[in-house]
Amino acid sequence: RRAPTQPNQIATSVYSPTMVRHRPLSAGFALAAAAAAIAVSSPGTSPPSSAASGGVSAWSPRHPSPRKPRAAASSVARPLFPGRGGALFSAANNNNNDEAEVEQPEPSPSRLESVVENSKLLRPFRGSFGGGNNNNSSFFDATAAAADAVSSAPRSLAAGLAVSLAMIPEAVAFSFVAGVNPLVGLRTTVVLGFVAASIGSRAGVCSSSSGACSVVVASLGLSHGPSYLSAAALLAGLLQIAGGGAAGLGRFVRLVPHPVMLGFVNGLACVMTRAQLVHFRDASTTGAFLDPRTAAGGAMYGLTLATMALARIIPRVPYLKRIPPSLGAVAASTFLSRALNLPVRTLADVAGADTFRGGFAAALPRIGLPPGVPLLSDPFGTLRIILPYAVTMAAVGSIESLLTVQLLDGMADDGERGSTRRECVAQGLGNVASGLTGGIGGCALLGQSIINVESGGGASRLSGMSAALFLGIGIAAAAPLLGEVPIAAFVGVMLLVCRSTFSWSSLRVLGKIPRLDALVIALVSFVTIRDDLAKAVVAGTIASALGFAWKQSTNIDAVPSTASSTSVPGRKKDQWKSYNLRGPLFFGSTRKFSTLFDVHSDPDDVVLDFSECRVVDHSALQAINDLADRYGKAGKRVHLRRLSKNCAELLDRLHGGAGNGGKGGLPPYEVVESDPVSDPVYDVTLKRNA
Repeated sequence: RRAPTQPNQIATSVYSPTMVRHRPLSAGFALAAAAAAIAVSSPGTSPPSSAASGGVSAWSPRHPSPRKPRAAASSVARPLFPGRGGALFSAANNNNNDEAEVEQPEPSPSRLESVVENSKLLRPFRGSFGGGNNNNSSFFDATAAAADAVSSAPRSLAAGLAVSLAMIPEAVAFSFVAGVNPLVGLRTTVVLGFVAASIGSRAGVCSSSSGACSVVVASLGLSHGPSYLSAAALLAGLLQIAGGGAAGLGRFVRLVPHPVMLGFVNGLACVMTRAQLVHFRDASTTGAFLDPRTAAGGAMYGLTLATMALARIIPRVPYLKRIPPSLGAVAASTFLSRALNLPVRTLADVAGADTFRGGFAAALPRIGLPPGVPLLSDPFGTLRIILPYAVTMAAVGSIESLLTVQLLDGMADDGERGSTRRECVAQGLGNVASGLTGGIGGCALLGQSIINVESGGGASRLSGMSAALFLGIGIAAAAPLLGEVPIAAFVGVMLLVCRSTFSWSSLRVLGKIPRLDALVIALVSFVTIRDDLAKAVVAGTIASALGFAWKQSTNIDAVPSTASSTSVPGRKKDQWKSYNLRGPLFFGSTRKFSTLFDVHSDPDDVVLDFSECRVVDHSALQAINDLADRYGKAGKRVHLRRLSKNCAELLDRLHGGAGNGGKGGLPPYEVVESDPVSDPVYDVTLKRNA
């Protein structure tokens, strides 16, 4: 036995017909290397060599079973086959304490790991089973993804069923807002929901006819008829595809500030709550709220509260955790209503008996251009009528859909981010399909999307697609049964959604955030309730942008100091003055920038150091030139330092040769001192080729 001669020497063992002695090697390491070689070999062929952590094992045809080497001192080996005699190869060889310690090798891979790792190195299979850099398309990843999809399918289908039930009262209510038959709103939900969910930007998003879009086109339907609503939806879908998808205008949603998002969800929660209050009014008499002391009022209030309570209790029951809370609450409330024969209104009472008469004739829509709309005979005249509504509808639908996707990204917290282009294209195609089938158009709904995610449907697109399919099947096959569901059950579910949609944290932080942000939250909420989402988001974004610009306009400052320069020989140090500028220079800060300098009292040479100042726009460049002209008229010179190359070029262009004989370029009293080492690199504007 020989101990290693160097402290950090790694023992090796190479077997050959003439070799008798060997250097010490860990027994477990040698067995692991031999097992890796055997795992990828076949009888009668020479297995490839296996090396790890400096150990080498060479196989010889004349010595198929080489003698096992003697273990080194203080060696530790991982069991080759855990649970089956692995203790025989464990760290039990520590009886020779007089020898020097050998550097511990890395734990050897298991038999399966060795097979997989070596199979990736085989050239015939490289690229097919994940060899090389093509790890995303490996067979094992595809199998795991398929297994995950299969395992999540039952929960996605259950969530889709729950969402389809929750969509019915909203679709019916939005149909009344738009002035069309409730069946039109239900068909819109089926077509738009399926198309948008199948090609949307992320799983969990549910689309339907929406209140925001219905309010926008209500006056069009009242003045020209329901067919013009379908034409407006068709044109709105094309605008979403062209603007949000092809042109990429949807990416500007990232400019929406967080206070605007809070105001959006708060206003949307108020709008949805107000829509539910209609069901608590007595439609047969004066329209006043139902008296809870009467039979009808007590049943309506009681069943609504019971549904809300059941939706909160079901997730807490161990045996009912796999049931979507809203679905279980609706089913239990329906059973309770039928068992006790409560005097409550059902969906058939609200939407009409013809809507839930059943049959595929009632569910399948007619495909084609909207009837009665001269899209082909008088396209320009029709375009003048529907274009304003289509533009507003496209903007409202895109904004609400993209904000819904952003909120679901935060709720799911799965590392995925929805694509704005893809979501705009999905919503556009859904509206085009809706317009061709006589629908009224719509967008992604935050309330139903939250129900879908909370019910477990955020893991697969199957939930959104199945929601549309279940609704279509329900209208066709189970319409009479669906019509018996009490409206109070859906009202209770939607009130819980409104409660979870409202950002209660925004109320707690009102006194802790800037007053401008609190004002923006209130402004967006008010405009959302009073008008529509598009106007609210635009108003909130403009208010936030103006507030930001005003705040930044006060951050410009200049710190004067004496300076010297070696660029002009013969100058004395006291003839130079330096201004160290701090803060952004843009259109909002140019007025304050012009008041920071004392032109008449400054020496003949003045240095403007832009090390801590960023020149942003054309107004800033013009302010620099104007200041240089003021110094030039006083017979003084301005030295500009730490400007980007782009700024220097633009200053040269913008001056236009004034004071330089009309030859162009900067005048002699305005000097840009460039230093490639310290000058920053940024562009004030996009460069254009001459």
